[in-house]
Amino acid sequence: MQNGYEVGKVLLKIEHVSFTYPDGTLVLRDVNAEIRNITRPGTGIKQGQVVAFFGPSGIGKTTLFNLIGGIEKPTSGQIFIGENNEPVRTGAVGIVWQNYPLFPHRTILSSLTLAAKQGGCPNTSEARDKALGMMQSFGLGEVGNRYPPQLSGGQKQRASILEQLLCSEHFLLMDEPFSGQDIIAKEKVCELIREVSTFAEQNTIIVVTHDIEPGLLIADRAWMMGLERGEDGTFLRGARIIEFIDLAAGGFAWRTDLAESLEFHELVLEVKRKFRKLK
Repeated sequence: MQNGYEVGKVLLKIEHVSFTYPDGTLVLRDVNAEIRNITRPGTGIKQGQVVAFFGPSGIGKTTLFNLIGGIEKPTSGQIFIGENNEPVRTGAVGIVWQNYPLFPHRTILSSLTLAAKQGGCPNTSEARDKALGMMQSFGLGEVGNRYPPQLSGGQKQRASILEQLLCSEHFLLMDEPFSGQDIIAKEKVCELIREVSTFAEQNTIIVVTHDIEPGLLIADRAWMMGLERGEDGTFLRGARIIEFIDLAAGGFAWRTDLAESLEFHELVLEVKRKFRKLK
């Protein structure tokens, strides 16, 4: 595990971000949030960050996803990433899309070598060595000469995550990683995300999902997005992150027995109740 960030250091900051479509539709209104470098409570072990991001369909999650990823720019406000609090830019945040796109005409090693070069390796030889080393850590050491159609679904997901880690700066956005998965597959995805978070304390993963239980299983923080009500009880225009859930402080993070815990299942039910009321 790398040791580069002080505990409590802000790694990602969303500051007064609003977004309006050209037709005047206000999608996001004064959104504020931050992710800090953390340790496992009671251990002092530095740990990568995992944030689960919940919200109903059409609320603006995709818009905020694109803003954090540098795909779009906010109408007002800014998003900063990294220990130097630099404005987010295209390529700084890796995006793992739901269908795990990989270059079909390149071998896995070739694609990952290219990603490492894009991530700053000065030459092909160093990029290849870095890719090979990470492939071993990701359980992909035997598939370097294969093409994406020759991989299993789990291998494609691992390769896609690794590709984005190699070419970005420790920041990952994951788009609905549990969608369409059966129970066993969801458990494997949870294990993989936990594993990736432990590779480096800088690794910061934001998981956008409608699937509340697995999202809470792997997160140390959760954000819930919705519309606020005005004084007259009507919904205000423009979504915000209206609730922050500190799973680590509540003792719900990094526990191997969490899925069997009564307290966890009560938390899941509580979050689901809140989710149904969101708009």
